[in-house]
Amino acid sequence: MRAVAYSTPGHIDRDDALQDITLETPVAQGRDLLVKVIAVSVNPVDTKIRLATRPEGEWRVLGFDASGVVEAVGPEVENFKPGNAVFYAGSIGRPGTNSEYHLVDERIVGNKPASLSDAEAAALPLTAITAWEMLFDRLDVKRPTPQGGKTILVIGGAGGVGSITIQLLRALTDLTVIATASRPETQDWVRECGAHHVVNHRLPLAAQVEALGLGAPGFVFSTTHTGEHFPDIVELIAPQGRFGLIDSPKELDAMSLKGKAVSLHWELMFTRPLFETPDMAEQGKLLNEVAALVDGGRIRSTITEVAGKIDAATLRRVHAKIETGKARGKIVLEGF
Repeated sequence: MRAVAYSTPGHIDRDDALQDITLETPVAQGRDLLVKVIAVSVNPVDTKIRLATRPEGEWRVLGFDASGVVEAVGPEVENFKPGNAVFYAGSIGRPGTNSEYHLVDERIVGNKPASLSDAEAAALPLTAITAWEMLFDRLDVKRPTPQGGKTILVIGGAGGVGSITIQLLRALTDLTVIATASRPETQDWVRECGAHHVVNHRLPLAAQVEALGLGAPGFVFSTTHTGEHFPDIVELIAPQGRFGLIDSPKELDAMSLKGKAVSLHWELMFTRPLFETPDMAEQGKLLNEVAALVDGGRIRSTITEVAGKIDAATLRRVHAKIETGKARGKIVLEGF
């Protein structure tokens, strides 16, 4: 089968940063599905792994988001059969989706939204899982904080995670959503996604949030550049608030949260499949709920571009664009 992989980690400007290769088609065992991949999207985690992580073998195939059709199933599979249309984000501990065929545990797979194309569906899984788990499992946004419990600040609202976070908040909660974006086109985008208010993360956040006259937000979800924004977050969040993040700041002084008794929540959507936790199947369930919201017209795909075919040249170009930090929504590749 055709695949795109790298053998030497490093910068994307090298011709061998990502390469077209041929691999043996894997065989479904246990609870695995063998999926014929139709479309994939690219996430910042792909670029970070490619930059710094050496493959355990000769090659590392990247890619997590996928939409496709079940080709074969392992003997222990319960919920899918060949021919089913599916979408999912794979496990960081297994080969990725940038290949014609891909193995994935059925417990983290959802039925593709019927109203979406494969390209539109491929934009959603990783970011939707991340947003859902942060909002409802970590921050528990349906349980109001004592102060500011009806307001949330989403930092990095125009990115893939921010885009779907705003939509899920509008569809499933009555929270007032403040989102950050710095350029006219990204500010327009977060408003389209449903943000009630937009502030500029290139400027000090605390003063801008205060100027809205809403009071201190009880919830803050930071999707990017948390290290830069952390002093502002500590200043602007309500006492007894809840703060969540998904990126990896070099330093984070958690002690500065103590005075306000602010709780700190990390989210990594790979945790359940990586450790095969007892609640691993919750990811498949929530993807089915996301699909129902899409098909019900309550949320939409965050796709902003179909960059081309799934090949090394196109993926190198998309990786480079994502590394600028200026991507809006999700970039998708379709077909081989």
